[in-house]
Amino acid sequence: MKIAIVCYPTFGGSGVVATELGIALAGRGHEVHFITYKQPVRLELISHNVHFHEVSVPDYPLFHYQPYELALSSKLVDMVKLYKIELLHVHYAIPHAYAGYMAKKMLAEEGIYIPMVTTLHGTDITLVGNHPFYKPAVTFSINQSEVVTSVSESLKEDTLRLFDIKKEINVVPNFIDVVKHNNTYTECQRDLMAEKHERIITHISNLRPVKRVVDVIEIFDRIQKDIPAKLIIVGEGPEKERCEALCITKGIENKVLFLGNSSEIDKILCFTDLFLLPSEKESFGLAALEAMASGVPVISSNTGGLPEVNVQGVSGYLSNAGDVEDMAKNALLILKDDETLLRFKQQAKEASKRFDTKNIVPLYEEVYEKASNKVL
Repeated sequence: MKIAIVCYPTFGGSGVVATELGIALAGRGHEVHFITYKQPVRLELISHNVHFHEVSVPDYPLFHYQPYELALSSKLVDMVKLYKIELLHVHYAIPHAYAGYMAKKMLAEEGIYIPMVTTLHGTDITLVGNHPFYKPAVTFSINQSEVVTSVSESLKEDTLRLFDIKKEINVVPNFIDVVKHNNTYTECQRDLMAEKHERIITHISNLRPVKRVVDVIEIFDRIQKDIPAKLIIVGEGPEKERCEALCITKGIENKVLFLGNSSEIDKILCFTDLFLLPSEKESFGLAALEAMASGVPVISSNTGGLPEVNVQGVSGYLSNAGDVEDMAKNALLILKDDETLLRFKQQAKEASKRFDTKNIVPLYEEVYEKASNKVL
């Protein structure tokens, strides 16, 4: 099948999942066309089965805000006609589902009928999409999709609660290639991050307030008072400066490394002993799953889709959002001795296999078949 994937090309979870899905689909013989404003960060290889088409938005002084949706929908029409694309898969409701619908209508005027699958990822529904300015357009776009999917049961419930959705929502969870996360780095490389006797604790996010990065610092501060440890924070965002200042206030700035955005996530997770994700809200928790696949136990909040990913007492522990005392206590339960830590590492890796690529990508192929049958 010839499939167009529309996504944000950034470090965010929706873009990462969309890119990995396209690569996996290409590996299964499909022809995949990524259509977005720049090459996705995880798209390292362009091949005969993987193509990238850039959406350019001309800069007209007439517009205060340049019309990306218009440029995207026009690009979709051109690419569908040029490459005989058979299905649109749009990730993130705004603006992709809306642009996809407009492309479908323009193509229908020329007698070309193409199905659209919309995957809901999280803040496109719970934050942006629920804003009164956007809610009618988001509701309309979702209902005009042939098939709608969400990445967790929690997000499905939120969508049905917040929007007047007429379509069935199919839950297809995020996924990971477990084989890619087999640790291959040597022990000596770990010394670049910490001393041999120190535990390495990691947090990876876009450092927005919803991620509760300040809680990460508070949890780590409690941990390091009990055992030698280093904290690695990966990502850029509005909370970074506040967290750096808090580390100085607590006198732990020499124990916390802010690495910014990194393309070496696999290597960092390979060195990591514990992953912290105390978010206020997570539609799924892809960062937690990546950690688990690397054999890293997770301390997380119990909100959104996280309980569907992080198994209590097996791959880690869950606590109420904001309960840093409980999270620190649970972290120390895992880190207290090598035997316990090793057991949790093995259990985390085993738990991640439920979400292996080979188990989830066929579910998307079933969704595509269902969507295609609706326009025949």
